Amino acid sequence: MSSCRVGLRLAACLLNISEARKKYVVENIAKAALLERNGQRHPEVSVLNIFSDPEYNRSVITIAASIDELGNSVLAACLEAFQSIDMEIQEGIHPCLGAVDLIPIYPLSGVGVEECGAVARSLAENLILSVPGCSVFLFGEADLPEKRPLVQRRKQLGWFTRRDFSALTPDLGPAPARRCGLTGIGASPYVMNCNVTIDSQDLALGKEIASAIRGSNVNGLKGVQTMAFPHKGKIEIACNVESFEDQEVTETSAGSQYMAYSVLGDHFYYVSPHYIEAQVKKLASDRGIGTIGRALIGFTPQECKSCAEYAIKESIGEFWKIREGVFM
Repeated sequence: MSSCRVGLRLAACLLNISEARKKYVVENIAKAALLERNGQRHPEVSVLNIFSDPEYNRSVITIAASIDELGNSVLAACLEAFQSIDMEIQEGIHPCLGAVDLIPIYPLSGVGVEECGAVARSLAENLILSVPGCSVFLFGEADLPEKRPLVQRRKQLGWFTRRDFSALTPDLGPAPARRCGLTGIGASPYVMNCNVTIDSQDLALGKEIASAIRGSNVNGLKGVQTMAFPHKGKIEIACNVESFEDQEVTETSAGSQYMAYSVLGDHFYYVSPHYIEAQVKKLASDRGIGTIGRALIGFTPQECKSCAEYAIKESIGEFWKIREGVFM
């Protein structure tokens, strides 16, 4: 093992693709991220996790790499995805606009979010040159100069309800092709996905609970975005948990609302998955129902950093197989 790999400047991409029902397709996309142009495995790239949900027909592939290699690695995975996924025939209950629906890039260690934004924008430009019909919208640090957050861009584009691409105007590339759809690319501090299932089939009740904890609402949880979906005969409260900087947050002990981590000396906080689950459980209990369980899609920011450092140090490209993270 070369000692030059110690102290790598690491970032991660949680690649969201609109396929989960064909395991071989998802794994081929993940494996494409590991290969250099000459077909050899890249030593500074690892696929840490694959989370696939057949009902949603959506997979999240966690790719970690040195910041200098991440763009090429994600591009290779996207090329495989666009060959394999056709939005004209794609079905699933989760909102989506693209075969490759979302490409967020997050700093893990030794790199800042601004540099991740530059990598994301370069990746967007390379993607539209490499895939005929591919079109892109930008968010976060890749969306200059506005730096509009993902949730704002999704609302502007009708991501939550739209499947007609014809009226969409991308930031880069041609009008969206029906096969490819529209892909979001950007960078921000780490965003974690945490879902809590309530023991009910009442979607209206689920939306009420989701609204109560949504960070944009009064008494909501800071940095938490929520939706409610029918899922496996119950209702799932799906949460995007954003990291944020806040000088007023100081309590981060075990069992507290917030967890903390740092990248390049910048301190970030996010709401604990345990706290989210406890709040959903309380809100559900107040309405006379229980909760069934919580699913963390991938990692917390600290876990992602630790796994990335270990996997790359040990040259484990298919790390997801070790942690049995496929199709959880």
